[in-house]
Amino acid sequence: MPDFRYSARELSGQAVTGVLTAGTEREALTQLSAKGLFPLNLQLAETAKAQQASKGKRVSGRLLATFYTQLADLLRSGVPLMRSLDILERQCRNITLKTVVQEVRAAVADGSRLAEAMRQHPTIFSDLTISIIRAGEEGSFMEDSLGRIAEFTEHQEELKGKVISAMAYPAFLVVIGSMVVMAMLVYFVPKFEPMFARMRETGQLPWATTALLTISNGLIDYGLLAGVVLVVGGVFAYRSVDWKAQRFRMDEIRLKLPGIGNLTRSLGVARFCRVLGTLLHNGVPLLTSLKIAKDATGNLVLAEAIGKASEEVTSGKSLSKPLMASGQFPPDVIEMVAVGEEANNLEHVLISVADKMERTSNRQLDMVVRLLEPAMLVLMAGIILFIVVALMLPIMNSSSSM
Repeated sequence: MPDFRYSARELSGQAVTGVLTAGTEREALTQLSAKGLFPLNLQLAETAKAQQASKGKRVSGRLLATFYTQLADLLRSGVPLMRSLDILERQCRNITLKTVVQEVRAAVADGSRLAEAMRQHPTIFSDLTISIIRAGEEGSFMEDSLGRIAEFTEHQEELKGKVISAMAYPAFLVVIGSMVVMAMLVYFVPKFEPMFARMRETGQLPWATTALLTISNGLIDYGLLAGVVLVVGGVFAYRSVDWKAQRFRMDEIRLKLPGIGNLTRSLGVARFCRVLGTLLHNGVPLLTSLKIAKDATGNLVLAEAIGKASEEVTSGKSLSKPLMASGQFPPDVIEMVAVGEEANNLEHVLISVADKMERTSNRQLDMVVRLLEPAMLVLMAGIILFIVVALMLPIMNSSSSM
């Protein structure tokens, strides 16, 4: 007979937990009642272990895209949400996703909306996914929302695959190049130091050679200690710093980074425009749409700017003016939003802006990835060239003075 893990309360109100053996769940409840316990939670021990094991784990984007597509297809076919989740749970082979779907289904059965149920699993479902599903619930176009999420997730996975493939060779160069440089600094450069001792005493040693010998000696004397300090400091910072509280500052820095900042801003604005345009197209009021769409940016700075803009809209102002005042949105986007408001065609304009910005962002990302490989080659070549030149300069100076 299977084991059931339970949590219950005694008549005195004290909470108790444990495991009991019973043929069915009904028999397990009967045993708890016979012991004078009021059950709070009862589930198979294997299920409880699976839920505990799945905490903090992630699911691949391609598997999630398949899940979204299948759920959208079931809903389009007229299958109710609860039954659709039950079907997907039974056919799921990934234990983590299976457990999560089971918990989402249980939350929906208790009266929660799908977006709120998914919000309880932030490592599985992103803020953008929850925002779009919430938009589908608000506008009664859940099937289209899930289909759009599936397309977006597949696109992200393809993009991630391209980036990983493009990063493989540069990463290999960095690893091998770093090993070569470290070997040269630790084993090769110190052999030249006795040759340069007299030139250092007379002050004739070039600055490049002096710097190279200093770096080499520092690495030999303190390299291991510095590595240990960095690892311990990194672990301490990861555990002690409240990264959620620091996310706004990190998002702000991310927007200001050269090159990457513009790309991050473009992707965030494109997401916002697409979600807002989709909501408005399906009849969701502007203020409600803004409240939902601001979370789709994936950046707290942009979300704050949109939140302040929605407050201005509440007082009767147009959307374009507060967005322009925030300084976080490109001027061409502001102009197109203003034109859309004047023409009473904002939803179509926003979707057009999203399409344009996504195409531009994809081109920029491809360019960054393509430039990464030669940049790594140039960096490694520059470091090795510096080492060689620093070692050759004293020899060349000695030869010219003879």
